[in-house]
Amino acid sequence: MSEPQVKTIELSIQGMCCAEEAQNVQRAISALPGVQSTNVLLASEKAIVKLDPALVDMDKIHKAVESTGCSIADLTATRPTFEGTKVARRLALRIFVVFGVVFGVLLLFVVLGEMLGVFRVLTGHVPWYVWAIIILVGGYPVLRNVLRSTLKRKVTSHTLMTVGLIAAVVVGEWPAAVLLVFFMRTGDYVEHFTTEGVRRSVKELTSSAPQQARVERLGTEIMLPVQEVQADDIVVIRPGEQIPVDGEVVNGQATIDQATITGESMPVEAAPGTKVFAATLSHLGTIKVRTSRVGADTTFGRMVKMVEEAEAHRAEVQRYADKFSGYYLPVVAAISVLTFVLSGKPLAAAAVLVVACSCAFAIATPIAMMASIGASARKGLLIKGGKYLELLARADVVLLDKTGTLTLGRPEITDVVSLNGMTDTAILQLAATAERYSEHPLAEAVRAKASEFGSVAGEPEQFEAIPGIGVRATVGGKVISIGSQRSVPNAIASLDRAHSLEAEGKTLLFVMSNDEPVAILGASDLLRPEVPASIASLRRIGVRHIELLTGDNERAAAALAKQLGIAYQAQLLPEAKIAVVKSCQSRGNTVVMIGDGVNDAPALAQSDVGIAMGAAGSDVAIEAAHIALMREDWSLVPDVFHIARRTMRVVKTNIGFTALYNVIGLSLAAFGILPLVIAAALQSLPDIGMMINSSRLISTPRRHEGTPSSAN
Repeated sequence: MSEPQVKTIELSIQGMCCAEEAQNVQRAISALPGVQSTNVLLASEKAIVKLDPALVDMDKIHKAVESTGCSIADLTATRPTFEGTKVARRLALRIFVVFGVVFGVLLLFVVLGEMLGVFRVLTGHVPWYVWAIIILVGGYPVLRNVLRSTLKRKVTSHTLMTVGLIAAVVVGEWPAAVLLVFFMRTGDYVEHFTTEGVRRSVKELTSSAPQQARVERLGTEIMLPVQEVQADDIVVIRPGEQIPVDGEVVNGQATIDQATITGESMPVEAAPGTKVFAATLSHLGTIKVRTSRVGADTTFGRMVKMVEEAEAHRAEVQRYADKFSGYYLPVVAAISVLTFVLSGKPLAAAAVLVVACSCAFAIATPIAMMASIGASARKGLLIKGGKYLELLARADVVLLDKTGTLTLGRPEITDVVSLNGMTDTAILQLAATAERYSEHPLAEAVRAKASEFGSVAGEPEQFEAIPGIGVRATVGGKVISIGSQRSVPNAIASLDRAHSLEAEGKTLLFVMSNDEPVAILGASDLLRPEVPASIASLRRIGVRHIELLTGDNERAAAALAKQLGIAYQAQLLPEAKIAVVKSCQSRGNTVVMIGDGVNDAPALAQSDVGIAMGAAGSDVAIEAAHIALMREDWSLVPDVFHIARRTMRVVKTNIGFTALYNVIGLSLAAFGILPLVIAAALQSLPDIGMMINSSRLISTPRRHEGTPSSAN
């Protein structure tokens, strides 16, 4: 029997206004035979479905989605422009402000009117059929969805409120029924507005992607859709235009605004050899770029995909809230029945159904998480899901890589010590040849130093990179090895000159030829200027333990650790770093690993939260880490910790407010203290409260006081 063919498809879902509707869509698709998994993303209005095409077709999926009241749209439809989303935001905000004022006045009128008896006097002269028409017309969308759900034997939050509505009508409380319809629609609108606010953060990001590219073909320039640009195509970008691809500048000079990628407003200079990214903006010059990546494969494309799919990595607190929501509705129904049995008051039983607000539990977490993730993306902080914000908020151990993380990652060879009488020039040429194909920063430093001496790296006959050790190459028939202290005999490593270089905090490279010592190279790498203040900020926010993990020698690690006032472990292989992470986790610590995302990929993946520094353009960094800082700026590290803690405070406030409202509301209604009219009026308060609270996260978070600004 042949294995089922698995295909992953992406669908654009329209009509999802709340978390409950997103869950309905997910359940409807997942129930189809042949569907293996479904992730419905409310903020990006997408569904990612893994299925066996032999068992399920698109017609069945369309019908399943339409049965929930939503629909599948064309993914290729024209997207709103960035300017368009800004105009929409301003218009929506004005409408909401006006609506909020009207809502507040009406709520005050209902509450005070009911307490003073004025409300019933004013509404007592309206014929019942007028109320009935208002209920049917105004409540049609809600009532239609409730009917659909009921026919499918599903109970939603609106189902209970509809039962309360019917109860109000049966006992002749028409004004209360109308108010319930009004505030049901109000709650839906508030939830829709909040969701759209979060959605705009994603839409503003996706709309920044350029759609056209000017490409050189056969000596002429032609405009092509970005999707038709191929690798190695030469793309021409003029002043004021967006760069449509990832690539390398081959001709010209320009000033590039990389804010869409890194969140940094300061432009960078681009010249031949400079890597540039799609969706960035070129100023003050024309450049030609050789294409390396296009569309979804670009750094920007991967950023967008991460933000869109972040919703799939749910926080643990959200999972608990979702489970609670499933039990909450039956509990409310039981309280309502019990209230009627014990008191014999149908209005009190109806008030219980009306005042309960289960939707608020469902949206308390995802709205806050997605608002924070979307805002962070605009700042150059890519967070793969609410799960990692929750973990980061309670992290108590931070482990740090050295080269490229704490340091600038641009080491320089400062000392050349010959051990066999070779000249510095000859040593550097030999070393540069052996290191020719290594991508390690120290290898680049060796080649740069050799170039200063006028030496040109030759072609090694064989080359091998040994992770955590160094390189081995065959040059002129001799086996040349260059590596750290662990790669050479103790007698060589303990030479006085090696000790003196180590005492100065230098990183040592030992050059060996056929296992005979040739030279010692001393390298120095500058500490990032913003690191000390940023580490101090981590301590202030409650991180208990900060430790340096490096493959460097003991003395170099000790010198840097002493400067920063942190613990350290030196001469660690990649496997040893993983072991340290696991050891901390076994003691119950929540571990954050911060690295450059290349050499530290295994440790980043093993940690509870892996943070990659300077991830722009790095496939390994973006894939391995849970949070990617798109620029090499250590001040972003405490920023992301503050964002996580701020987000979890908002989530906890949302849940606490909702729980308190429901406990008080249900208690007052069950004891007959809360009139049905006021219960209807108060039903939207949790949604409004959470909208106001969560919307604070939509704006780009400010830099925390005391955190240094980016180094120029």
